[in-house]
Amino acid sequence: MTDNNLAVVVLAAGQGTRMRSRTPKVLHRIGGRSLLQHVLDTAGTLDPDRLLVVVRHERDMIADAVQDVAPDAIVVDQDEIPGTGRAVQIALDSLVDFGGDILILSADVPLLDAVTLAELVAGHRAAEDAATLLSAVVDDPTGYGRIVRAGDGTVTRIVEQRDASDDERAIAEINAGVYVFRSEPLRREIVAITSDNAQGELYLTDVVGLFRAAGMPVGASIAPDPAAALGINDRVQLSAAAAELNARTVRRWQLEGVTIQDPATTWIDVTATLAPDVTVLPNTHILRATAIAEGAIVGPDTSLVDCEVGEDATVTRTDATLSVIGARATVGPFAYLRPGTYLGARGKIGTFVETKNARIGEGSKAPHLSYLGDVEVGVGANVGAGTIVANYDGVEKHRTQVGDHVRTGAHNVFVAPVRIGDGAYTGAGTVVRKDVPPGALALTAASQRNVEGWVERNRPGTAAAQAAEKAPNGSQEEDG
Repeated sequence: MTDNNLAVVVLAAGQGTRMRSRTPKVLHRIGGRSLLQHVLDTAGTLDPDRLLVVVRHERDMIADAVQDVAPDAIVVDQDEIPGTGRAVQIALDSLVDFGGDILILSADVPLLDAVTLAELVAGHRAAEDAATLLSAVVDDPTGYGRIVRAGDGTVTRIVEQRDASDDERAIAEINAGVYVFRSEPLRREIVAITSDNAQGELYLTDVVGLFRAAGMPVGASIAPDPAAALGINDRVQLSAAAAELNARTVRRWQLEGVTIQDPATTWIDVTATLAPDVTVLPNTHILRATAIAEGAIVGPDTSLVDCEVGEDATVTRTDATLSVIGARATVGPFAYLRPGTYLGARGKIGTFVETKNARIGEGSKAPHLSYLGDVEVGVGANVGAGTIVANYDGVEKHRTQVGDHVRTGAHNVFVAPVRIGDGAYTGAGTVVRKDVPPGALALTAASQRNVEGWVERNRPGTAAAQAAEKAPNGSQEEDG
């Protein structure tokens, strides 16, 4: 149910210069989602009455991303005055009629879970504090704001890394950038913050000191999982967060009954789904909306992006995107499935086969060294080794249709658009330029002509010539 006394404000206005990227920091991705989407998804599970996102740098890109994943969120534009404190001041202007608690989240802290946030809000309300912040105790606090406590353990202030003394920099408890405020005292005190600091910004953290000076209680809750509370400021921290999220994801699927042989080399996006008794072999990436059914074996050395893998299918050393692999089908090794590939039940796409916009029917096989693009293959067909579908005439792509129970010879070329009827055969080396009727045999091979004695005459003294001369019934001159 909607918590009518809770509003969530997500801060996504920072420039993120330490990422050194054309992409806004909060749109960098881990686990298949942007940092911003992770935070918005978690915020959504709290069912707040209001959800606001404050934007500034790369405003349109971030606003579009918000609309895509949280269409009910309110996008608030920060002005040119920098700092998290200013962002919250602007957000409060959109909450003039709201009198409940305000949860402040940072869009670059993607690993916080809904349970931790719900407990933070509940603890804040139970203690009746004016503000409650989330902290974490870490081995290396470099780059993060430090939590300064009084002798009785209460929070007195938060000091940023650049403004901290040597003693304060030695503090291991850091600010996670997550706060719960009672709205009325926040409105009163936030107007008094100043930019008198090393960065010349309006820090939200300065509100804590103002609350204390006014005699209002400020609480702090240490996150049970320090890694979840860490923000991302550069590519090093981005990689660390991605690895942490992946380790959690892999472990979750293992506990759900998935065999993951080598967790260290297996990457699974949080958006993917795996059924019990799936086996994932080393060096495998299961990405985006990929879904793998019960009993399937995937890997090693496989990448699946937005794919469906059916029950008891086997996918080995394969790169596949936007493809469907049917139950008990086999793919690979060294197969390349491009978007639009559909392989029916018990079908096969084999070694060094590339497919694109191809529908291969139940029980049909393309075992070796082929390219099947813009093609439909019926049921029970066999595509010979080295077959190429020539689907592009230099201007447009055309489709080829191969019927049920067709048998095509090795080294065929199907020049689209062309149709090979049900039950037809094609001979080795055939170039099919026109339709083949059902049950017909298509041939384009010329009669074989042997020029006897050619090697001895044209390559005298070579190992081949010597072998030919020694062979029984050695080369003879061709008649005529």
